[in-house]
Amino acid sequence: MHTGTKVLPFKANQGQDPRMRFEMRKKGKYKGAEKFTERMRNVQEEAKAVLQKAQDNMKRYVDRERREVEEYRIGDLVLLSTKDLKYQMAERHIRKFMEHFVEPYKVKAIISSNAIELELSKTIRIHLVVNVSQIQQYQLQVEGQKKETPQPVVIEGEEEWEVKKIMNKRKIQRRDKYLV
Repeated sequence: MHTGTKVLPFKANQGQDPRMRFEMRKKGKYKGAEKFTERMRNVQEEAKAVLQKAQDNMKRYVDRERREVEEYRIGDLVLLSTKDLKYQMAERHIRKFMEHFVEPYKVKAIISSNAIELELSKTIRIHLVVNVSQIQQYQLQVEGQKKETPQPVVIEGEEEWEVKKIMNKRKIQRRDKYLV
């Protein structure tokens, strides 16, 4: 028996159980033809109703997890998921401490309601067109909350930073690492 229709597939298509032995057909009109067609119609209607109910259940369960797609416009800033960037972010050894979303990138073009082309930097080696599930709308920070990165000081053509205070020092793989 099929779990969706509760009858054999042969019976749903043919209206009767399959024959297991050889039988000769009689010539002439078959008196039970109307009865057969009525029974076949009932089985198919019942199967259709059960399949429709199963389809409605599947749709209800899928729609629970579905959310409305955000509308993006050209020039909007979005954050890119690091889920597909594991090779570019290989220097970060512990995955749970990695950022989930990086950089605000500009939307270059809208391909469809499900795909968007981004202006990515050359260091990120992925396709420019990404699915909307891989991006998130960029929220500007509240005033006073913005983290400003210090600008490097250029001395003899090389960038250097001025350190105010060394907070901590530790050795990792025979190299000194400083917390400043």
